[in-house]
Amino acid sequence: MLETDQLLRYWTLPQWQANLLVLLHLAGAGLLGLVLGYERAFHGRAAGMRTYALVCMASTAVIVLLGLPQQWFGGSAGLAAPTLMDPTRVIQGVVTGIGFLCAGVIMREGMNISGLTTAASLWAASAIGIVLGMGFYFAAIALTLLCASLMMWGAKLEAALPSHPAIAVHLRGEPGRAFEQAELVAFAATLGYDFAPGSVSIECADGQQEWRFVCTARHNYGRATLSRFASRLPELPGLASYRVAHARN
Repeated sequence: MLETDQLLRYWTLPQWQANLLVLLHLAGAGLLGLVLGYERAFHGRAAGMRTYALVCMASTAVIVLLGLPQQWFGGSAGLAAPTLMDPTRVIQGVVTGIGFLCAGVIMREGMNISGLTTAASLWAASAIGIVLGMGFYFAAIALTLLCASLMMWGAKLEAALPSHPAIAVHLRGEPGRAFEQAELVAFAATLGYDFAPGSVSIECADGQQEWRFVCTARHNYGRATLSRFASRLPELPGLASYRVAHARN
């Protein structure tokens, strides 16, 4: 039978202190994850600030619990606990299972990868469930608020910071038109983009050359990153068609 003292045990001073300790770890992990993710976002990579921060905080939340076994389940983990009870084994199974689920929401289309932040948020949701299940209610609420704030405003913060977003370019020339790499490098440079030589793919079908490559913007043009490049492509002689998209690789 559930008794009042069992409920109040979750809000005793030692439990508050343990939850505060977990919160400090989460805040530090979130900050360090943002810093690490900014380096990736600065170079136009798929996993940016939000993804790194979410994964870092979720991992910290799971690990820090192992250092506070005396506070599990409101400090009653050692009271009449079954001999074979080992929550860490259950946590391991949960984390493994969530990993497969996260992999299912990551999609790749050409040079664009999507779903990484969604996968990281699923990972964070599992960490919230683990923290809550272990009896750290305040820490679970704090982790939920931190993750929700990152997902709502993290993208705006990332867009406001200096970065070099990448775009994927697909060009198709008119029959007999042969593009030159030096020509494309110079054209991209006039628009404020750097040509990435290691990303080049060239095909030819029915006498028409098709070039696929990535360009990185020298500045963060925000929502105009694609449009300012695409608007000038018709100036390229012998161009039959083109396609530009965000390249997150």
